[in-house]
Parts: sequence; C-alpha cells; structure tokens
Amino acid sequence: MIWCLAALGVLFASAIAALILRTHLYATLGALLAALLALPAAFAVLAGAHFADVVVPWGQPLGEIRLGLDPLSAFFAIPLLALGATCAAYGAAYLRSRCVPAALFNVLAGAMLLVLLARDGIVFLVAWELMTLASYGLVTFDHAQPEVRRAGWVYLVASHLGVACILSAFLLLGDSTLSFADFARHGTPVAATLAVIGFGVKAGVVPLHVWLPEAHAAAPSHVSALMSAVLIKLGIYGLLRTISFVPAFPWGPVLLALGSAGALVGIALAFYQRDIKRALAYSTVENAGIVLIGLGLGMWGAAHGRPAIAALGLAGGLLHVWNHAVVKCLLFLAAGGLVHGAGTRDLEQMGGLGARMPRLARMLVLGGVAIAALPPLGAFASEWLIYVGLLHGNTQPLLFVVAALATAGAMAALCFVRVIGIALLGHPRSRAAADAHEPGRGLVGPAVVLAALAIAMPFAAPLAVRAIAPVAAQLGADLDVAAVDEALAPALILSGAVWLGGILAFLAIRRVVRRRRAAETWGCGYTAPSPRMQYTAASFAEGLHRLLPRALRAKVEAAPPAELFPSPARLAVDRRDPFTRAAYEPLLDRLARRFSQLRWVQQGLLHIYILYVVIAVVLGLVIVTLRDGWAS
Repeated sequence: MIWCLAALGVLFASAIAALILRTHLYATLGALLAALLALPAAFAVLAGAHFADVVVPWGQPLGEIRLGLDPLSAFFAIPLLALGATCAAYGAAYLRSRCVPAALFNVLAGAMLLVLLARDGIVFLVAWELMTLASYGLVTFDHAQPEVRRAGWVYLVASHLGVACILSAFLLLGDSTLSFADFARHGTPVAATLAVIGFGVKAGVVPLHVWLPEAHAAAPSHVSALMSAVLIKLGIYGLLRTISFVPAFPWGPVLLALGSAGALVGIALAFYQRDIKRALAYSTVENAGIVLIGLGLGMWGAAHGRPAIAALGLAGGLLHVWNHAVVKCLLFLAAGGLVHGAGTRDLEQMGGLGARMPRLARMLVLGGVAIAALPPLGAFASEWLIYVGLLHGNTQPLLFVVAALATAGAMAALCFVRVIGIALLGHPRSRAAADAHEPGRGLVGPAVVLAALAIAMPFAAPLAVRAIAPVAAQLGADLDVAAVDEALAPALILSGAVWLGGILAFLAIRRVVRRRRAAETWGCGYTAPSPRMQYTAASFAEGLHRLLPRALRAKVEAAPPAELFPSPARLAVDRRDPFTRAAYEPLLDRLARRFSQLRWVQQGLLHIYILYVVIAVVLGLVIVTLRDGWAS
C-alpha cells in the first residue's frame, strides 16, 4: 500500500515540478515512475496479497482519512497506471514541451488513483471533483475554438449533475459518517438509483452519454485515449462499488437493460460520424454497454442461483474492461497521429493516408479489428465469454440481449471498415492529406507498445481470468476458473488458427506479388479520374443510416433545385447527438426562459441580499420549531 501512496505523491509532485520548472519532462518521468512504483502492488493484490488500510487522523467532519487497496481497486488501477504512463510518453511528443497540459495530465492521473484508493465518501468526492476539473482543463486546452469551449461546458455541467447524484446517494447510504465500511449496512434502493445516475454519467450510459463525444473530440488525442480507456471505467468502478453497498437492488436487469441500450445506440451513432474522434467516442459508449451486459449477466446469475452463468458474465465483463482499455487507447493514439499528419479530424478530408503513414495505418487496422471483437484479438475472447453465458441462460430476455449484442457487433465491424477504408485507402481528398507524412517515433512508439499488448491479450486471457477471480468474489460471486477456462478454450484455439492462417496467407500473397509487375488499375473508361469519384464517408454509411430508427438518424435539411434553370441548392446534415438535439437542448431552453423570469430577485444591492439571508434563517428556524413541536 505504501507504494501506491508513493505513486500518488510522485504524480502530484511531478505536476508541481513541471509548472515551477516550466518543462514537461518532470511530468512525463513522474507518470512513468508512478507506474513502476504502484503496478507491482496492484498485481500482488490480485494475486492474493493483502495490505492494511492507511488511516490518517483528521478533525471533523472526516474523523479520519482512510485509504486502501482491495482487489476491485487494484483491477482498475492496473490500466490507469500502465496506460497513463503510455499516454504521458505520447503526450510529450504530441504537445511538444508544453508544461501546463503535462502537469494537468498528472493531476488527472493522481486524482483517478485517489478515487480508487479512497475508503470514505468525502475523500472520494474530493478526488472525483479534482478529476473532473483536471480533465475539464485538458478538454478545453485549445479553448480558442468555439466547439472546444462548448465541449468543456457540456462536460462540466454533466459531470456536476452526476456529482450531485453521487453526493445524494452517499448521504442516504451514510449514517453518522461517510465511511464505506458503514455504507454496507445502510443500502437503500433510492441510493442505488441515484448512484446509477451519478456514476452512469461518467460511464457514458445512454442517455447520459451526451458529454462524451463532445469532450473526446475536443481533447488532445492522448487525453482522449486516457479518458476513453480509464476515466469512463471509473464510472463502472463506482457502480461495482455501489453493488457491494446495496446488494439487494435488482442489478442484473438494470445493467443488462442499460448495457443493451448503450451497445446499440452507441454504435448506431458512431456509424455516420464524419469526425474520426467522435466515431471512436461513440464506440466507447458501445463498449461500455458491452461491459455492463457482462456485469449485469453476472449479477443476474448470482441472484438466480446460476453460478456458472455468474462466472461467465463477470469474467467476460471484467476482461472486456481491460481489453477495451488497451484497444481504445491504441485507436485514439493512432487516430491522433493521423490527425497530426493530415491536419484534420474530418474523414471527408482524408484518404490515401495508408500509403503516406504506413506504420500508424497498421496500428489503426489492428485496433479496428480488435474493437470489432473479431478473432484473433482480445475483445473477441471477452465477448465470447459473454455470449456463452447469455446462451447458457436460455431465457427470452437474455436471448434478446444476445440479439442486441450480435447486432452491435455487426454494426461495429461495418463502422470500422468505413473509418479505415475512407481514411486510409483511395486518393487524398484534400491537399493536407496529400502532403501528410509519418510522424516521429514519439507518436508511433506508444502505439506500437499498445498494439503488442492487443495481440498478446487473447493468449493472456487465462491468466487474466485468475486475476479477476478475487474481484468476482468481492462482488459476491464464486468464479470457477476451470469452467471459465473451458468456455474460453474454443476462442483461444480459433485465435491461434486465425493467426497461423493469416501469416501463411500473407507469406503466400507476398511471394505471388513479387512475381507480378505493377500496372495501372483500369479506370472503368474514365480518362481523368479524380478523388471526387470515390465513396465518401457519408455515402458509405447511407444504406445503414436509412435503416436506423428515425430518432437516431442525422437530421438532413435539403433544398433541391426545382426550376428549369435551377437556383442554388442547399444540403445541411446535423450529426449532433440526437439526445442533445431533440431532448436536452429544448428542455434546457425552456428552463432558461422560465428562470429568466426570476431575474428581478437579483437586485445587485447588498442590503437586499442581507434581507434574503435573514428571511432564509427565520424560515429555517420556524420550520425546525414546528417540526420539534409536532414531534413532541
């Protein structure tokens, strides 16, 4: 435990050093050192070690500050520390020696680590708020752009609404203190519902996800990677922590419903985005839904006395946390390199980048295959366990979840075929794409490390399942490692076969290609082909876009020419989140108009405000007096 506290101190101290000495080097080294210090402790806890909590005496209202590392905290601390160090190394090259974002990055990582170590509500909420403010500063780093300021504002409002729900849940769970040790004795369904809303905001649960695509698109790519890989997982960590406080709540059906909705809606909205980072952000909503499906299945199995299903669901959901963290971090870092080289996030302005940036292109293809849960990469193994568990359930609601998960998987494969094909293949669609070049080792190296991890993840799945067993036990489920290994075996065999077949096919194709001469592709009769003759990102998505429910489609406003000698036509496509466009914005506009009618209260005069305070105090005393009189 002392090494985790040392890592916490290193992160905050290196952030201060970077600001004082005005160099990012100390922050980058601090992130790397923190990972080296705390990762062995986290792995040791998952291997069965036990560390005593650290208790620091404190005055009221805390009484004491208690920090600890249990299997649940250690499970989420591992991707935080490992990917935090990787993203910090990437950020050093991406932002080119800017000390303020490097310092904020370490503050963000330190706040997330403190959230995982906190064992009372006040320290947890302080760390949660620090995490929100640090990530807000990073999201709005390029604040000169209006869309970035809007993204920061939406993120801040959504985060504080979530914090209000979490605080309310903690007040209902607590008694005389806000210690987590007392929460388990005071769980109520209302507190669980508030926790689902509060932590669901951070986890990107539909329809509370609207901040996520805005913030991920606006933030620097390494910050988007850490937020997608780790920060939203802390929302899932909060939900799992709440399960131990309120075990009687119907967690299984709730998480299965939220997960199915998130998986379907997230990938449907990702499919027609032009901004490559927004597409990746919506894919994160989908994968958060897949994690919730696995966890919900585990809770359902535990509640219905089906230990085999509980083991498969929890193993698949928790394993998918790690798989998605690695793969989505890889995708954001690879996409960040493409954006850095092409100078745009717009898929319609890319094209031909595979030939100009071959190393990052390979990383993007590898990440796309992995995130679509195709063999032979890691997400295939975790989703395989979830499928097996759902089919073992053999009930109508679970079969509906199978259909939802299969639909989301097919759409995910199409989505990343679209992203990879439009961005990497064909001819450049803009001058910036034509002039794109491969970035330096500082941007490619971290992506290569993550790609190696993504390749190794399916074959390390049996070891990961053994590491997950203490976490499942903490959640009230007995994880039968042997049964999970048996269910996992076909996925591992298939992954190995695909790797072997792929390598042999590659060698055979390479040998054939060497014997052939290069020739110009037939132009279908066109003598002067141009990039405008290619599929666009919008036309590629059009067929599936028409099949989506009307509420989830992009809003198209068209004014086609209708005269013999046409006047100028107009076509506008609104790809904003449909929940924001159709629900939140109209609601908030109406509330703003209503509250504007109370502006007469704000007089700007000090004695009027003192009068308001006096009236409030008198009313409070009257209410307390009447309540005490009624009770007596």
